[in-house]
Amino acid sequence: MATQQSVLFSWDDVEGLPELRRLGFVLDQLPDEGVVSALVARRGRGRDEYPARAMWRALVAGVVFGHGSSASLLRELGRNPALLGVCGFDPLGRQAPPRRTLARNAEGAATSVVEVRPRRDGIPTAWAFSRFLSNVVDLEERTGAVSGMVDALRGRLMAELPGYGRHLGYDGKAVPSRSTGSTSAATGRTSDPDADWGRHETSGVDRAGRAWKKVKRWFGYRLHLIADVEHELPVWFEVTRASRSEHKALAAGLDGLFGAEPGLTLRCADFVADRGLDSGPLRRRLWDGHRIRPLVDVREMWREERAEPGHDPSKPILRSLAADGGGNILRTEKGEVSCRCPATKELRPMAFQGFEADRDALKYRCRRRPTAWSARDGRRACATPARRPGSTGGWCASPWRARTAGRSRRRPRAARRGSPATPGAGRLSGSTPGWTTASGSSATSRAGGCG
Repeated sequence: MATQQSVLFSWDDVEGLPELRRLGFVLDQLPDEGVVSALVARRGRGRDEYPARAMWRALVAGVVFGHGSSASLLRELGRNPALLGVCGFDPLGRQAPPRRTLARNAEGAATSVVEVRPRRDGIPTAWAFSRFLSNVVDLEERTGAVSGMVDALRGRLMAELPGYGRHLGYDGKAVPSRSTGSTSAATGRTSDPDADWGRHETSGVDRAGRAWKKVKRWFGYRLHLIADVEHELPVWFEVTRASRSEHKALAAGLDGLFGAEPGLTLRCADFVADRGLDSGPLRRRLWDGHRIRPLVDVREMWREERAEPGHDPSKPILRSLAADGGGNILRTEKGEVSCRCPATKELRPMAFQGFEADRDALKYRCRRRPTAWSARDGRRACATPARRPGSTGGWCASPWRARTAGRSRRRPRAARRGSPATPGAGRLSGSTPGWTTASGSSATSRAGGCG
């Protein structure tokens, strides 16, 4: 019987809600009691013209409605009495303390002293809201109460959705500051001293073989986000200066996230990131440390062949899978495995046959069936292996193993039981399912013969 996966909600339905209902939805689900209690305690016996809960709800409304500044939010509060009521402010204002003034006649002479009782507007002033924002920032820096709500929501989502956290992904985003980044001659500082300059560089080679590079610079901050890519829900985030490296932020974020949520480590099956984060330490942290498959596109880092004269950039670079560089089994930097016929020198892609978890290895087999081969195809030559030590030449007609340097044919007993893989166990290619070995790694690969 076919089953349909349950969906928590649709983002289209959420975006289609009226603004006040959408705000109410967020306020009802946000575990902010600890934050509000801490803000009320910080105020103490001070003036309570604008309650801390109402100010906090106004701040949440600014985030939900996408206001870029507190001035824009205060203008929205001034023209939307319904929003004032949802936040907890008095739309009609309140009675202010009486003050005395002089009553004057038509000639401007004072005639008497009168007592005026004005009504104060219920909208918070810019100064009051700015002071409240400072208190929120200080509370987060001291206790982490605001970001702690993410941990509480994550735990609730893990209990509600069994698939939450199974497919994770990371991305960084530039957050420009309103400051220009110019340094003041008087103080030697910028108008936003917490921000700095960030740089993001992208490069590649077009179809014609011409190298290109694109550089983006901004002054401000950088958002680091780990999210569930299936449900499109955040799992972890951090806002840093723009110069903070994504590699370092992701490494620290993974260690902190999996340390705080051990259940998420067991639940997560794969992790997606862009090509710029492809690195050996990331793959070892995910696969060797937690058995999480890193779905990261491989960066093309082989430089020696590109520097050779006559190199054709339109053709992939091939290297031998054998430790000594010989043999007829070749691979590309992306992970595609091929065999070269010893007789015809024809390059034939090999078929992926699965992943052996106990050996931490891939299996490949030649696509040619024995009945489809002829003598001129090189079957006899391919079936006769070369005898020099370490060579895999000619091993196309029977199962073989390609071993890299320093790897024994038999794995340790603990490794065969399914212990974490040896560091440097290879890369996951975007076009090849499973794992493949990388040059100089300690992983093994296995291929099958033509039969």
